[in-house]
Amino acid sequence: MNDTNEKWPLGVFASIDEGLGVDLDIAHELGVTTVHLHAPSRVSRTPAAAQQFSERLAAVGLTVTVVFAGFEGESYVDIPTVQRTIGLVPSTTRQERLRELKDIIDFSERLGVDATGLHLGFVPHDSADPQFGALLATTRLACDYAAQRAINIHLETGQEPANVLIDFLQAVDRPNLFVNFDPANMILYGCGEPIAALRAIGPYVRSVHCKDALWSDRPGETWGQEMPLGEGAVDFAAYLSTLDTIGYTGPLTIEREIPQEPGRQKTEIGQAVKLLRRLKSDREAL
Repeated sequence: MNDTNEKWPLGVFASIDEGLGVDLDIAHELGVTTVHLHAPSRVSRTPAAAQQFSERLAAVGLTVTVVFAGFEGESYVDIPTVQRTIGLVPSTTRQERLRELKDIIDFSERLGVDATGLHLGFVPHDSADPQFGALLATTRLACDYAAQRAINIHLETGQEPANVLIDFLQAVDRPNLFVNFDPANMILYGCGEPIAALRAIGPYVRSVHCKDALWSDRPGETWGQEMPLGEGAVDFAAYLSTLDTIGYTGPLTIEREIPQEPGRQKTEIGQAVKLLRRLKSDREAL
C-alpha cells in the first residue's frame, strides 16, 4: 500500500508488457505515486522478473496497490460478448482461468501487494441458477487460495447492479473478498447510478477507479461511452464526498482505456490528475 499515509494518493492503471494501462515511465511523468497494475504475461511473473520489476518501481517512486488479472480470450467488444467471455463466469474456461488467477495471486505476493483484482463476469441474478452455485464455489476457492498468502480479492463493479453484487459477496462469505468500485462501469453497463451504488456497496470497497462515461440510449443492451474525466455523467465532487462518507482513504486510480492513442491517453490522464487534485483540495478546505 501507499507508504506516505496520504489520504487519496493519486494513481493510474498501468501495465508492463501487455494490457490497457499506461507505461510506468508515463505514470512517473504524470506525478502520481500509486498504480493498479495489469498483470503481465506469465514469463514476466517469475520470481526473478518480479524482483526486477520491484526495483524499477522503487526507482520511479511508484507503489502497486492492486494487481489486476486478465485472461486470454476475453473481449469487451459489446455487452453480449462480455457476458460470454469475461472472467470466471464462462464455464468452459473457468478452471483454466482459476489456475491463471492463482498464478497472478502468487505474483501479487512476490511484489508485496496485498490485493488481486479482477472482473468476475456477469454474476447470475438468480441464486437458483446452477451457474451461480458453480461460480460461488470457484470464487471461494480463489479467496481461500489468496487468504493463505495474505492476499485480498477485489471484484470490480459494473456488470451487475449493486444489490446483486452484495448478495453474491454475502453468499461467498469470505473475509478477504472486497470490491474495486468503478463508477463509469455502472454507467457503461447500465447497472445503476454510481453514487447510489457506492453508498450501498461502501462497506466492501477497498479500492476504486476514477473513470467517466455517458449513458447508452439503451442501458444494459448497448455500451455507454467512456469519456475523459469530468466530461461524462459521473459527479466526481459527489464521488469524493461519498468516499469520505464510507471512510475510504486509499488511492484514487485513474483509468483511461485508449491505448491505441497513447498521446491522447497521456494528455487526458494528465487533465484527470489536475481535476482530482482540485477536488481533493476543495474537500480539504471544507
